[in-house]
Amino acid sequence: MTYACPKGHASTTDDFCDTCGAKIGGTAAFTPPATSSATSPAPASTTPGGEPCPHCGTPRAGAGRFCEDCGYDHSTGRVPTLAQPAVAAPSTAQWTATVFADREYFTANAIDGVDFPEQPAERRVTLPAPQVRIGRKSTSKGTDPEIDLAEEDPGVSHSHALLTLSVDGVWLVSDLGSTNGTYLNDEPKPLTAGQTRSVGDGDRVHVGAWTTIALHAPA
Repeated sequence: MTYACPKGHASTTDDFCDTCGAKIGGTAAFTPPATSSATSPAPASTTPGGEPCPHCGTPRAGAGRFCEDCGYDHSTGRVPTLAQPAVAAPSTAQWTATVFADREYFTANAIDGVDFPEQPAERRVTLPAPQVRIGRKSTSKGTDPEIDLAEEDPGVSHSHALLTLSVDGVWLVSDLGSTNGTYLNDEPKPLTAGQTRSVGDGDRVHVGAWTTIALHAPA
């Protein structure tokens, strides 16, 4: 016969529990439940922390709405997905330049025997990457510059200067050994042959007798 310990143990002694030593103080018999496999209900889930997440199997933390491992929402039955960052489309905007007859530059660097045009020309051009050649078109010399000044400025050499867009997105200007030099902004001395300088929005490149090329960044 066994006796019920006040702490729930089954003791074979009726005075003190032979498991924890607690005083029993009675002779009430303790009858263990039936263990027949045919009639016993299935044991309750012993998964620590609660029911497993139906998505990843991680035990649910109490009544928490979201799985701490995969983020499964027990209320909606959905797994949150991370929004993919928007990928900006490559910019198609291009740099441009205003090419015009500049009286101020002509006056500061006047060439003997050359007069400033009575009707100064001005035009807006696109600067196609990666290179823009400045000069005079000539079939015999094989020159075909993107900025052709053959009809606009007699002081421009056939291969006068070069604008190059670097891999860093910066425009560079180089003198190609021109006769009358390539000047930058208000600098008194021209670039030497082969010398390269960086230029940006608003910078002015002066070539020939009176031509100024003002650069404009994309709007």
